[in-house]
Amino acid sequence: MMDLSTYAENTWCPGCGNFGILNAFKNAVKMLTDEGIERGKIAISAGIGCHGKIFDYLNLSGLYSIHGRSVATIEGMKIANPRLKCVSFVGDGDAMGEGLSHLLFAAKRNVDITVIMHNNGVYALTTGQFTPLSEKGFKSKTSLGGNIEEPFNPLLLLLVSGASFIARGYSGRLEHLSTIIKEAILHKGFSFVEVLQPCVSYNDTYKYYNERVEVVEDTLTYEEALKIIREKKGKIPLGILYRAQKPIYHEELYGSLNPVEQRMSRKERLDRVKGLLSLY
Repeated sequence: MMDLSTYAENTWCPGCGNFGILNAFKNAVKMLTDEGIERGKIAISAGIGCHGKIFDYLNLSGLYSIHGRSVATIEGMKIANPRLKCVSFVGDGDAMGEGLSHLLFAAKRNVDITVIMHNNGVYALTTGQFTPLSEKGFKSKTSLGGNIEEPFNPLLLLLVSGASFIARGYSGRLEHLSTIIKEAILHKGFSFVEVLQPCVSYNDTYKYYNERVEVVEDTLTYEEALKIIREKKGKIPLGILYRAQKPIYHEELYGSLNPVEQRMSRKERLDRVKGLLSLY
Protein backbone atom coordinates (compact mmCIF):
# COMPACT_ATOMS: atom_id res chain seq x y z
CA MET A 1 0.00 0.00 0.00
CA MET A 2 1.25 3.50 -0.83
CA ASP A 3 2.30 5.33 2.32
CA LEU A 4 -0.04 8.28 2.70
CA SER A 5 0.45 8.45 6.47
CA THR A 6 1.12 11.71 8.31
CA TYR A 7 2.56 12.68 11.69
CA ALA A 8 -0.94 13.23 13.11
CA GLU A 9 -2.07 10.99 15.96
CA ASN A 10 -5.20 9.05 15.05
CA THR A 11 -7.90 9.80 17.63
CA TRP A 12 -10.83 7.80 16.22
CA CYS A 13 -12.37 5.34 18.66
CA PRO A 14 -11.01 1.77 18.35
CA GLY A 15 -13.28 -0.10 15.96
CA CYS A 16 -14.63 3.04 14.26
CA GLY A 17 -15.83 2.52 10.71
CA ASN A 18 -13.73 5.48 9.64
CA PHE A 19 -10.65 3.26 9.70
CA GLY A 20 -12.18 1.18 6.90
CA ILE A 21 -12.86 4.30 4.82
CA LEU A 22 -9.33 5.59 5.39
CA ASN A 23 -7.74 2.32 4.29
CA ALA A 24 -10.11 1.92 1.34
CA PHE A 25 -9.22 5.40 0.14
CA LYS A 26 -5.49 4.65 0.48
CA ASN A 27 -6.02 1.51 -1.59
CA ALA A 28 -7.92 3.52 -4.21
CA VAL A 29 -5.12 6.09 -4.46
CA LYS A 30 -2.62 3.28 -4.93
CA MET A 31 -4.72 1.85 -7.77
CA LEU A 32 -5.05 5.28 -9.36
CA THR A 33 -1.30 5.96 -9.26
CA ASP A 34 -0.68 2.51 -10.73
CA GLU A 35 -2.88 3.61 -13.64
CA GLY A 36 -0.77 6.73 -14.18
CA ILE A 37 -2.58 9.40 -12.17
CA GLU A 38 -0.09 11.58 -10.33
CA ARG A 39 -0.47 11.66 -6.56
CA GLY A 40 0.13 15.42 -6.67
CA LYS A 41 -2.94 15.82 -8.89
CA ILE A 42 -5.27 14.43 -6.21
CA ALA A 43 -6.77 17.15 -3.98
CA ILE A 44 -8.99 16.61 -0.94
CA SER A 45 -11.20 18.56 1.44
CA ALA A 46 -13.24 17.62 4.50
CA GLY A 47 -15.96 19.13 6.65
CA ILE A 48 -16.30 19.17 10.43
CA GLY A 49 -17.01 16.01 12.39
CA CYS A 50 -15.32 12.68 13.11
CA HIS A 51 -15.12 12.10 9.37
CA GLY A 52 -13.14 15.32 8.92
CA LYS A 53 -10.14 13.96 10.80
CA ILE A 54 -9.36 11.90 7.70
CA PHE A 55 -7.85 15.08 6.26
CA ASP A 56 -5.17 14.98 8.98
CA TYR A 57 -4.34 11.35 8.24
CA LEU A 58 -3.77 11.66 4.48
CA ASN A 59 -0.57 13.11 3.05
CA LEU A 60 -2.33 14.79 0.14
CA SER A 61 -2.86 18.40 -0.89
CA GLY A 62 -6.12 20.19 -0.17
CA LEU A 63 -7.93 22.35 2.33
CA TYR A 64 -9.57 21.43 5.63
CA SER A 65 -12.89 23.19 5.21
CA ILE A 66 -15.59 24.27 7.66
CA HIS A 67 -18.91 22.68 8.60
CA GLY A 68 -21.03 21.95 5.55
CA ARG A 69 -18.68 23.76 3.14
CA SER A 70 -16.34 20.99 2.05
CA VAL A 71 -18.17 20.45 -1.25
CA ALA A 72 -18.07 24.15 -2.13
CA THR A 73 -14.35 24.20 -1.30
CA ILE A 74 -13.44 21.28 -3.54
CA GLU A 75 -15.76 22.54 -6.28
CA GLY A 76 -13.73 25.75 -6.37
CA MET A 77 -10.49 23.78 -6.67
CA LYS A 78 -11.83 21.81 -9.63
CA ILE A 79 -13.12 24.88 -11.45
CA ALA A 80 -9.78 26.65 -10.92
CA ASN A 81 -7.69 23.67 -12.07
CA PRO A 82 -9.62 21.02 -14.04
CA ARG A 83 -6.58 18.73 -14.14
CA LEU A 84 -7.06 17.89 -10.47
CA LYS A 85 -8.89 14.80 -9.24
CA CYS A 86 -10.93 16.39 -6.46
CA VAL A 87 -12.40 14.47 -3.52
CA SER A 88 -14.57 15.83 -0.71
CA PHE A 89 -15.07 13.85 2.50
CA VAL A 90 -18.32 14.73 4.26
CA GLY A 91 -20.36 13.45 7.18
CA ASP A 92 -24.07 12.70 7.11
CA GLY A 93 -24.83 15.55 9.50
CA ASP A 94 -22.25 17.85 7.90
CA ALA A 95 -23.46 17.34 4.31
CA MET A 96 -27.15 16.58 4.77
CA GLY A 97 -27.69 19.38 7.27
CA GLU A 98 -25.85 22.66 6.91
CA GLY A 99 -24.14 21.64 3.67
CA LEU A 100 -27.16 20.26 1.80
CA SER A 101 -27.56 23.16 -0.64
CA HIS A 102 -23.89 22.94 -1.71
CA LEU A 103 -24.22 19.20 -2.23
CA LEU A 104 -27.39 19.39 -4.31
CA PHE A 105 -26.11 22.20 -6.50
CA ALA A 106 -22.85 20.36 -7.18
CA ALA A 107 -24.94 17.39 -8.35
CA LYS A 108 -27.25 19.65 -10.38
CA ARG A 109 -24.24 21.16 -12.17
CA ASN A 110 -22.56 17.77 -12.62
CA VAL A 111 -19.31 19.20 -11.32
CA ASP A 112 -16.45 16.76 -11.91
CA ILE A 113 -15.75 15.96 -8.26
CA THR A 114 -16.17 12.97 -5.97
CA VAL A 115 -18.06 13.25 -2.67
CA ILE A 116 -17.55 10.46 -0.12
CA MET A 117 -20.14 10.61 2.64
CA HIS A 118 -19.32 8.89 5.94
CA ASN A 119 -22.81 7.89 7.07
CA ASN A 120 -22.94 6.80 10.72
CA GLY A 121 -26.38 8.32 11.37
CA VAL A 122 -25.18 10.39 14.32
CA TYR A 123 -23.28 13.55 15.25
CA ALA A 124 -20.52 11.53 16.90
CA LEU A 125 -17.91 14.26 17.43
CA THR A 126 -20.37 16.14 19.64
CA THR A 127 -21.26 12.89 21.45
CA GLY A 128 -24.34 11.47 19.83
CA GLN A 129 -27.08 13.80 18.62
CA PHE A 130 -29.38 12.65 15.80
CA THR A 131 -28.73 13.79 12.22
CA PRO A 132 -30.87 14.23 9.07
CA LEU A 133 -30.09 10.56 8.29
CA SER A 134 -30.80 9.05 11.72
CA GLU A 135 -33.53 6.41 11.60
CA LYS A 136 -36.96 7.27 12.96
CA GLY A 137 -37.07 6.19 16.60
CA PHE A 138 -33.30 6.59 17.12
CA LYS A 139 -32.66 7.59 20.74
CA SER A 140 -29.98 10.19 21.39
CA LYS A 141 -29.15 13.18 23.58
CA THR A 142 -31.41 15.31 21.39
CA SER A 143 -34.13 12.67 20.95
CA LEU A 144 -34.53 10.99 24.32
CA GLY A 145 -37.90 9.52 23.38
CA GLY A 146 -36.75 8.55 19.91
CA ASN A 147 -36.26 10.59 16.74
CA ILE A 148 -39.69 11.58 15.41
CA GLU A 149 -38.42 12.60 11.94
CA GLU A 150 -38.16 10.46 8.83
CA PRO A 151 -34.57 10.47 7.52
CA PHE A 152 -33.57 11.71 4.08
CA ASN A 153 -32.77 9.11 1.45
CA PRO A 154 -29.35 10.50 0.40
CA LEU A 155 -28.92 8.43 -2.75
CA LEU A 156 -32.39 9.36 -3.97
CA LEU A 157 -31.79 13.04 -3.25
CA LEU A 158 -28.55 13.06 -5.24
CA LEU A 159 -29.91 10.98 -8.10
CA VAL A 160 -32.90 13.24 -8.75
CA SER A 161 -30.65 16.30 -8.33
CA GLY A 162 -28.54 15.26 -11.32
CA ALA A 163 -25.59 13.25 -10.02
CA SER A 164 -24.14 11.11 -12.81
CA PHE A 165 -22.52 8.50 -10.53
CA ILE A 166 -24.27 7.05 -7.47
CA ALA A 167 -22.78 4.31 -5.28
CA ARG A 168 -23.02 2.81 -1.82
CA GLY A 169 -20.23 1.04 0.06
CA TYR A 170 -19.68 -0.35 3.54
CA SER A 171 -16.63 0.26 5.69
CA GLY A 172 -16.69 -3.44 6.60
CA ARG A 173 -16.15 -4.45 2.94
CA LEU A 174 -12.72 -2.93 2.37
CA GLU A 175 -11.81 -4.35 -1.04
CA HIS A 176 -15.23 -3.61 -2.51
CA LEU A 177 -15.22 -0.07 -1.11
CA SER A 178 -11.73 0.56 -2.52
CA THR A 179 -12.91 -0.32 -6.02
CA ILE A 180 -16.02 1.87 -5.72
CA ILE A 181 -13.92 4.87 -4.65
CA LYS A 182 -11.46 4.35 -7.49
CA GLU A 183 -14.27 4.16 -10.06
CA ALA A 184 -15.96 7.22 -8.57
CA ILE A 185 -12.78 9.30 -8.89
CA LEU A 186 -12.22 8.13 -12.48
CA HIS A 187 -15.80 8.96 -13.45
CA LYS A 188 -16.11 12.16 -15.49
CA GLY A 189 -18.84 14.06 -13.67
CA PHE A 190 -20.34 14.35 -10.19
CA SER A 191 -19.80 11.18 -8.15
CA PHE A 192 -21.52 10.50 -4.85
CA VAL A 193 -20.48 7.57 -2.66
CA GLU A 194 -22.44 6.86 0.50
CA VAL A 195 -20.40 4.74 2.92
CA LEU A 196 -22.28 2.92 5.68
CA GLN A 197 -19.99 3.55 8.65
CA PRO A 198 -20.76 2.19 12.14
CA CYS A 199 -20.02 4.40 15.13
CA VAL A 200 -19.03 2.02 17.93
CA SER A 201 -19.57 4.67 20.60
CA TYR A 202 -23.00 6.08 19.73
CA ASN A 203 -24.55 4.03 16.92
CA ASP A 204 -22.94 0.62 16.59
CA THR A 205 -24.51 -0.86 13.46
CA TYR A 206 -21.93 -3.54 12.59
CA LYS A 207 -24.25 -6.48 13.35
CA TYR A 208 -27.16 -4.81 11.56
CA TYR A 209 -25.16 -4.14 8.39
CA ASN A 210 -23.27 -7.44 8.41
CA GLU A 211 -26.60 -9.28 8.28
CA ARG A 212 -28.16 -7.12 5.55
CA VAL A 213 -25.65 -5.72 3.05
CA GLU A 214 -25.27 -7.41 -0.32
CA VAL A 215 -23.29 -6.48 -3.40
CA VAL A 216 -25.41 -5.97 -6.52
CA GLU A 217 -24.50 -5.68 -10.19
CA ASP A 218 -24.07 -2.21 -11.66
CA THR A 219 -27.47 -0.66 -12.37
CA LEU A 220 -27.71 0.42 -15.99
CA THR A 221 -30.79 2.64 -16.18
CA TYR A 222 -32.14 5.60 -14.25
CA GLU A 223 -35.41 3.78 -13.59
CA GLU A 224 -33.63 0.71 -12.18
CA ALA A 225 -31.54 2.94 -9.95
CA LEU A 226 -34.65 4.70 -8.66
CA LYS A 227 -36.28 1.38 -7.85
CA ILE A 228 -33.36 -0.12 -5.96
CA ILE A 229 -32.60 3.12 -4.08
CA ARG A 230 -36.23 3.54 -2.98
CA GLU A 231 -36.53 -0.02 -1.65
CA LYS A 232 -36.71 0.05 2.16
CA LYS A 233 -37.20 -3.60 3.03
CA GLY A 234 -34.89 -6.58 2.97
CA LYS A 235 -31.24 -6.38 1.96
CA ILE A 236 -29.18 -3.19 1.69
CA PRO A 237 -27.64 -3.01 -1.81
CA LEU A 238 -23.96 -2.13 -2.19
CA GLY A 239 -22.25 -1.19 -5.41
CA ILE A 240 -22.33 1.31 -8.25
CA LEU A 241 -26.06 1.90 -8.56
CA TYR A 242 -26.06 4.46 -11.38
CA ARG A 243 -23.51 5.74 -13.88
CA ALA A 244 -24.15 8.01 -16.87
CA GLN A 245 -22.32 10.42 -19.14
CA LYS A 246 -23.51 14.02 -19.02
CA PRO A 247 -22.05 17.45 -19.86
CA ILE A 248 -19.54 18.56 -17.22
CA TYR A 249 -19.78 21.93 -15.50
CA HIS A 250 -16.30 23.36 -16.06
CA GLU A 251 -16.30 22.35 -19.75
CA GLU A 252 -19.71 23.95 -20.25
CA LEU A 253 -18.49 27.03 -18.38
CA TYR A 254 -15.26 27.76 -20.27
CA GLY A 255 -14.39 24.90 -22.59
CA SER A 256 -10.79 23.74 -22.42
CA LEU A 257 -9.51 26.72 -20.43
CA ASN A 258 -7.44 25.97 -17.33
CA PRO A 259 -7.39 29.17 -15.19
CA VAL A 260 -4.36 27.97 -13.20
CA GLU A 261 -2.19 26.96 -16.15
CA GLN A 262 -3.31 29.69 -18.57
CA ARG A 263 -3.42 32.67 -16.26
CA MET A 264 -1.90 36.00 -17.22
CA SER A 265 1.51 37.01 -15.92
CA ARG A 266 1.83 39.70 -13.27
CA LYS A 267 2.99 42.20 -15.90
CA GLU A 268 0.00 41.43 -18.13
CA ARG A 269 -2.39 41.91 -15.23
CA LEU A 270 -0.82 45.23 -14.25
CA ASP A 271 -0.91 46.43 -17.85
CA ARG A 272 -4.61 45.57 -18.06
CA VAL A 273 -5.31 47.47 -14.83
CA LYS A 274 -3.35 50.49 -16.07
CA GLY A 275 -5.30 50.36 -19.31
CA LEU A 276 -8.60 50.38 -17.46
CA LEU A 277 -7.50 53.21 -15.17
CA SER A 278 -6.43 55.31 -18.16
CA LEU A 279 -10.05 55.32 -19.35
CA TYR A 280 -10.97 57.45 -16.37
